[in-house]
Amino acid sequence: MTQNHTKLTSSELSSIWTSYMNDTMSVCILSHFLKYAEDEEIRSVVQFSYDLSSTHIEKLTDTFHNEGLPIPTGFTEEHDLNLNAPKLYTDMFMLTYINHMAKVGLLAYSSFIAMSARKDIRDYFMEGLQETSDLYDNSSNVLLSKGLFVRSPYVAYPTKTDFVESKKYFNGYALLGNQRPLNTVELSHLFMNIQTNLIGNKLALSFAQTSPNEEVQKWLLRGADISKKHVNIFAKLLIDNDIQAPASSDVSITDSTKPPFSDKLILFHMGVLSGAGVGNYSTAAAASQRNDLMVNYERLSVEIARYAKDGGDIMVRNGWLEEPPGTMDKHMLSKKKNTK
Repeated sequence: MTQNHTKLTSSELSSIWTSYMNDTMSVCILSHFLKYAEDEEIRSVVQFSYDLSSTHIEKLTDTFHNEGLPIPTGFTEEHDLNLNAPKLYTDMFMLTYINHMAKVGLLAYSSFIAMSARKDIRDYFMEGLQETSDLYDNSSNVLLSKGLFVRSPYVAYPTKTDFVESKKYFNGYALLGNQRPLNTVELSHLFMNIQTNLIGNKLALSFAQTSPNEEVQKWLLRGADISKKHVNIFAKLLIDNDIQAPASSDVSITDSTKPPFSDKLILFHMGVLSGAGVGNYSTAAAASQRNDLMVNYERLSVEIARYAKDGGDIMVRNGWLEEPPGTMDKHMLSKKKNTK
């Protein structure tokens, strides 16, 4: 990104700050993957992802310098990564993780573009969106070639268009078994949220397995239990409609207990996933027309939000939570002025 005489807006500042934090975290995770990835095709995807994040950090650092802004602390290999730790994940999980995080990145870059006015900032995020699309495409191709891509359920093609004829269409609570079958919009969101919770469950377990902090361990195991519960709730909805719920292999985590990542990075990462989860549930609730689905998404979102809040409290107590750029506290300025 080049210098520009127009100052960054608050939205643009928050976008580049968030991107920097996410990319520095990604470099640490991907460095561990790179050291241990054995499959050549999977390793090439890991390398591509690592190179993207590394390049993003360089460009964002230049922007912070050009704007006269302090560079966020973020995450570093020196403080948040232990490359001497044994392999924690299987190659299959590494590939699945990158594919999942590419989806998260696509949503993030889209929102950053929509919040940006300056041409150089928009150009940067549009380039990032294209690169993340390529990453998702590449990782999906490798998953497909290895028979690891989990497809959403197939349904019979409709033979005609229909219109809703009764308010009963919205009713998800049927005592006598007359509940309307899921439509494809509702089905797609249930399927996606099962997949994201399966990934979250594996990550939480792997982080708990290696964290030396008992409080962090308990919080992570609670997160794993929440993800498992949500998977079961969504899977039951599919099974009740005679649709098989997606499954993933249990062989995702090794038996290593030596931490490759700092607790600071772990809690930040789980916070990112929790935020993405709440966003997914909100989108799903808005798109779903059966009222039982809306209620489920609403109450489960509250559970995730409370979990994320407790994780934030742990970070604050340990001095791990980096503060985003803020606004001036005018009341505090006034009080300081009056005490002079």
